[in-house]
Amino acid sequence: MRNVFLIILLVATNTLLAQQPRLMLPIGHTDEINSVQFSPDGKKIITASNDNTAKIWDAVTGKLLTDLKGHIRNVLSARFSPDGKKIVTASFDNTAKIWDATTGNLLNDLTGHSYVIMDAHFSPDGKKIVTASWDNTARIWNAVTGDLLVDLIGHINWVVSAAFSPDGKKIITGSRDKTAKIWDAVTGTILADLNGHSDKVESAQFSPDGSRIVTVFYGDTAKIWDAVTGMLMADLIGHNADVNTAEFSQDGKKIVTSSRDKTAIIWDAVTGNLLANLKGHHDYVNSAEFSPDGKKVLTTSYDKTAKIWDAVTGMLMADLIGHNADVNTA
Repeated sequence: MRNVFLIILLVATNTLLAQQPRLMLPIGHTDEINSVQFSPDGKKIITASNDNTAKIWDAVTGKLLTDLKGHIRNVLSARFSPDGKKIVTASFDNTAKIWDATTGNLLNDLTGHSYVIMDAHFSPDGKKIVTASWDNTARIWNAVTGDLLVDLIGHINWVVSAAFSPDGKKIITGSRDKTAKIWDAVTGTILADLNGHSDKVESAQFSPDGSRIVTVFYGDTAKIWDAVTGMLMADLIGHNADVNTAEFSQDGKKIVTSSRDKTAIIWDAVTGNLLANLKGHHDYVNSAEFSPDGKKVLTTSYDKTAKIWDAVTGMLMADLIGHNADVNTA
């Protein structure tokens, strides 16, 4: 994914539901796009790029609304606040930034990390932000003032992911020290260590009800954990190459994983049983996630395509063909 990027948006307005979707081709970024997210109301899209910017787009027309310029290195992620009024960006320049999602004005710089910030998330109530950094720490910030609230110190290698629980009371971090940790989001106390990974943990996230955690590490399995006790509940065994991502369905009953073995797999999120194997990509599957109603799965791949699958039968429903390089996320 080099040079100018074409973000393909499928658009169907409420008044034209019977018509075929139109392809909108906004042009703007000049380097790889690392993350894409809809606003909570679905009217905007935020993209983060290696061209040192994030951009806000109109999700209906594809028009570029605002350029978020201020980072001096790659922007690795960009996320809306729960109310859609703010955006937080994380960058290779060791900072995160809070922006006004309407004007694009910079509201606060989150400075203090001594190395790359891989990711940043708002709390469910939008009052806090958690950042994950290669300086071996995560940090909790006041999302209004930008003040540092708590340092999460305990990992001994890069922290690559950090996210709040659905109730905002806990945080889960994943680290290249082969562990994930559950923290109290107020005091910063470690509540549980998730040990047992054979290699670096790449991501960790809570289930929608906050009762379980799924972790991904360098290897061909993912793991499900009890979010209260920290006990291992199930190993997701079935891939034959590294797992890239793992995502819960909205009802928390299923998990979908993507892998370098060119497949995605749907699992029972309680038992860990394999439910469906999504085969059809011709290169690494970079991401996989459920639709909001849980009936479909969307995958992206190095084979330059994205695919839509039936989440019950595992049957391929649609090929999204048109990119001319790797598709990282959708």
